[in-house]
Amino acid sequence: MEVKVPKEIRDYQESIFFGLSTRQFICSLLAVGVAVGLYFGLRPLIGSEEVGWMCILGAAPFAACGFFKYHGMTAEQAAWAWFKSEFLYPKKLVFKSDSLYFDAMKDAIAEGEKPPRKRKNHKPQPPTGKER
Repeated sequence: MEVKVPKEIRDYQESIFFGLSTRQFICSLLAVGVAVGLYFGLRPLIGSEEVGWMCILGAAPFAACGFFKYHGMTAEQAAWAWFKSEFLYPKKLVFKSDSLYFDAMKDAIAEGEKPPRKRKNHKPQPPTGKER
């Protein structure tokens, strides 16, 4: 007997119907309900081919919401995070340097001068007498 254990135990989802989780099952029912509603609502108004496409387009968002995951968030959580970041708490990010070197050299940079560099003294070493 073999029992499958997911690598990440937090990713485990209990299946209730046809291998679907509760969330996926409810969203699938909503998608079927929207498709049936659109079919019977639009059938007298437009042709059958157009009604079929309208049913697919109307049901697709509901079906996708059941299976959507982004960074561990469901579709509603991801939509709410996007809405908060774009509309409720928008901010303009501005870079401000806190470099002490830049603050010390600000005047020299404004004048267009290069900062002074340390020079290394390269004095030749006296012979040790061990060379042959």
